[in-house]
Amino acid sequence: MASGTIRYWAAAKAAAGTAEEPYEAASLGEALDAARRRHAGSAEFAAVLARCAFLVDGAQVGGREHASVPLTEGGTVEVLPPFAGGAG
Repeated sequence: MASGTIRYWAAAKAAAGTAEEPYEAASLGEALDAARRRHAGSAEFAAVLARCAFLVDGAQVGGREHASVPLTEGGTVEVLPPFAGGAG
């Protein structure tokens, strides 16, 4: 299990209601699942997240399974909606 920061940009930031929050997870999939639970009251959050691209410690995740992307201690996950540079 690693601890780090999730940073939300543009529409993801608006849907989350925050620019960043901590994660405690072993993989990107675990971190995103926890974020979905944390923001379960925002229907918009799940919809925006489904359209986003992700960077983990500056590296593009691309089409990899989120469960297979490991997170690092002190790392950063960038959540990028399409108009902020994410995938459409």
